[in-house]
Amino acid sequence: MPPLSLIPPGRAGRASPLAHLRRLDCPSELRAIARGGYVTHRVFFADEATAVAAGYRPCARCLPTAYRAWKDDTLARQREERESRPPRKKTV
Repeated sequence: MPPLSLIPPGRAGRASPLAHLRRLDCPSELRAIARGGYVTHRVFFADEATAVAAGYRPCARCLPTAYRAWKDDTLARQREERESRPPRKKTV
């Protein structure tokens, strides 16, 4: 499967209320649709940038490289936020 950036415009969508950006041929997506899931929650985007701007994250199953980059970035941001907070006061 090509990375998300190589997917032609209009060929990526979201099919989960959990805001996962998936390829339209994602195996997990197709299994869920076959069971009757996701169909009412499907949203389609013209491109990756639009989906990311809308708050969707890449699917770990069909977009593993994009997912790893997203996860690494998210964890780094969370770590920075934790480290920049003042220490908590201990209560007895």
